[in-house]
Amino acid sequence: MRNHFFKSLTPSHSPARTTPSHSPARTTPSHSPVRTHGLCRSLMEENIEVAETLITQWDCAASSYADITPLFQDDRHEAKRYLKAVTDLQTAMQYFGSEHSNSHHLVHAQNLMQTAMKRLQREFHQILTENRGHLDPESISNRSSRGSAVTTNSDLEDESEEDDLRFANETVTEEERISRTAMADLKSIADCMISAGYGKECVKIYTVNRKSIVEEGLYNLGVAKTSFHHVNRMEWEVLEVKIKNWLNAVKIAVRTFFESERFLCYQVFSASASIRESVFSEITKESAMTLFGFPEMAVKSKKTPEKIFLILDLYEAIYDLLPEIESMFSCESTSSVRSLIDHSLTKIGESIRAMLVDFEAHIQKDSSKTPVPSGGVHPLTRYVMNYLSFLSDYSGILPGIVADWPLMLNSPLPESVFGGDENPFTMRVAWLILVLLSKLDSKAEVYHDAPLSYIFLANNLEYVVVKVRGSNLRFVLGEEWIESHESKVKQYASSYLRMGWSRVMAALPENPTAE
Repeated sequence: MRNHFFKSLTPSHSPARTTPSHSPARTTPSHSPVRTHGLCRSLMEENIEVAETLITQWDCAASSYADITPLFQDDRHEAKRYLKAVTDLQTAMQYFGSEHSNSHHLVHAQNLMQTAMKRLQREFHQILTENRGHLDPESISNRSSRGSAVTTNSDLEDESEEDDLRFANETVTEEERISRTAMADLKSIADCMISAGYGKECVKIYTVNRKSIVEEGLYNLGVAKTSFHHVNRMEWEVLEVKIKNWLNAVKIAVRTFFESERFLCYQVFSASASIRESVFSEITKESAMTLFGFPEMAVKSKKTPEKIFLILDLYEAIYDLLPEIESMFSCESTSSVRSLIDHSLTKIGESIRAMLVDFEAHIQKDSSKTPVPSGGVHPLTRYVMNYLSFLSDYSGILPGIVADWPLMLNSPLPESVFGGDENPFTMRVAWLILVLLSKLDSKAEVYHDAPLSYIFLANNLEYVVVKVRGSNLRFVLGEEWIESHESKVKQYASSYLRMGWSRVMAALPENPTAE
């Protein structure tokens, strides 16, 4: 009604009519700038009077009732009036600040505003602390995954009515109702304080409260700040437990703690993109750096080729969460988190490649000379093929890790070795099998009996082919590779039979009746 009233008092800009000389000039008081100015001043003074009544009533220093009674209770009608009074008080301050900078009205309004902000700071802190259980990361994360959000309507009364309508149309638990109400109240206070120029005080209360929740949550997951020196001194068994614990914690941290904080922060401070990004960064950045700094420290420790699978799990966990992480920490203030993750993936990839080099060297260095009885499968064959079959389970990420790591060979491999697929990971696996088969050729020489050496080669190559066909290696190497090596198994078996039967024939006595 006030807005409508002000519009009716706006002076007309149409040309004035010429008054006849014989008629006295007529004035229109309602269009007089002086009269309009007086009405504006009167309304602004009234705003201050109404605000003074409410603000004084809820001043903790002036009233014991106000000191022990929350302003935002179940019936939040008084809270709506209070926020409306603060908004009108701000309008009055703007009016007297522009028209009468030294006005006693402006000084009085400023003092009232400071008192109101102290009260709202107290309410904001109280809502955060008393609803800690209702704003826990798990419940907030569930809401964010359903795309639920508090209303962004600036009128608190309309917000309440819209909430009531949604509650009537939705099946919500009492827990969720309390959570929604708390979020709406936090947002309304934050909007009011930011608009009044007290955003810094509001943000400080919020960040201190929510940052402690994130840090406590990560600590309960077993994620704590540590140093490379401490990690490097750990026995592998201890470090292995730490890595497995981190693998369990990282998904919860990203998809529950960080995601819920982002959702809650973006709802409470929806009025300002810069503030909500800054607040989210302040709450989560340190914890994120602690969380994602661990993998790089872990892979720098001493390890053997057998530990590669746990290191691959580290890489895969980060790689799978990467789209969510990059979206979550997309703002400039969290760029250090993205840089740390990129650096960690690079270092983990380098560690994996180094372990594959060690694995190849381990095959090359095997010097066992003891022949396997009856030309059976050699322990080295079992070890290498079990290793490679487990390695093939990570065929989704390994091609990217070895993509820029070409084989350094004196001459190119024939297509029969890698099945014609020049994928870097395929060629790497095919090369490792070729190294194994070459080693088996040298081990076949320890058999002084030639047929037995062929049966040794046949048995071991058949084991290799069976392992490939029964694991994800069949997708890595392809059917052409399998068929090519199956034919070699038949060749070894044929050589064994041919040499064996030639010995039998040679041992038979000559037929005396033969002419």
